[in-house]
Amino acid sequence: MKKIRNYSMLLFFLILFAAIRIPQIQYQSERSRLSEEVLFSDAFRRQPVDGQMFRLIQGLDAPGETLAVYWLESDFGAEKFPASKEEIASARKRWERVKGWGGYLSACQAVWDDLEYFPVAESTDDSRYSVSFENSWMFERTYQGERGHEGTDIMPSANERGVFPVVSMTDGIVENKGWLELGGYRLGIRSPHGAYFYYAHLDSYGNIQVGDEVKAGDFLGFMGDTGYSKTEGTTGKFPVHLHMGIYLYEEGKEVSVNPYPALMYVKDRRVEGDFN
Repeated sequence: MKKIRNYSMLLFFLILFAAIRIPQIQYQSERSRLSEEVLFSDAFRRQPVDGQMFRLIQGLDAPGETLAVYWLESDFGAEKFPASKEEIASARKRWERVKGWGGYLSACQAVWDDLEYFPVAESTDDSRYSVSFENSWMFERTYQGERGHEGTDIMPSANERGVFPVVSMTDGIVENKGWLELGGYRLGIRSPHGAYFYYAHLDSYGNIQVGDEVKAGDFLGFMGDTGYSKTEGTTGKFPVHLHMGIYLYEEGKEVSVNPYPALMYVKDRRVEGDFN
């Protein structure tokens, strides 16, 4: 009887230890997702958003905080998370106490909270003019050596330069304009929350200069096929398209993030344009 009692006591303490320790280990493991390197991780840069979360954020004007919590809770899409406003609010209270939350949240808001329009206007009078795009994040590119594709290519239904109007996805300030070997004629716009929106391979520009303030939906130029050359004005090295990139600047380093989920978020928010 004494041995049985001792075994029972030992079993009781083991169960009690497990009940206390296992949640602690799980909590520490979850906290590790918010490391100092999280913004440089492949998981964060992919910006994964599943269908359930897309349905939730479609009704939000500023989804950055919701996605910030979702990614930590789901380990960037690797685990299921019951995405509801109530679950997000409850989880946020836990994460906001963890070191690094503020900077991480700011980065998520920079990418998502200024988004207003899809970057290619919609034709008002000709249904033949449409665009398509796919998740081409880190697809192989070979010009200037093998590298990953840090953006999304938006392809027009007609391979015609100077036809498809490109508009700003966000409010912002024009930081860069001009020729790049890879990007051809490009524009770089810094949005209010700090993300850098990169529009490349333009055929021509609108009436816009470095330092100008732009509003979401403002005309930036026309889609083209410029680039892949040190010689300014080179065209024809690839089909007409818009290369769209989104970048953050963290700890003195430029960090590219996958624009595809952001483009999906605004794909039905189109400015009407004249294609004639």
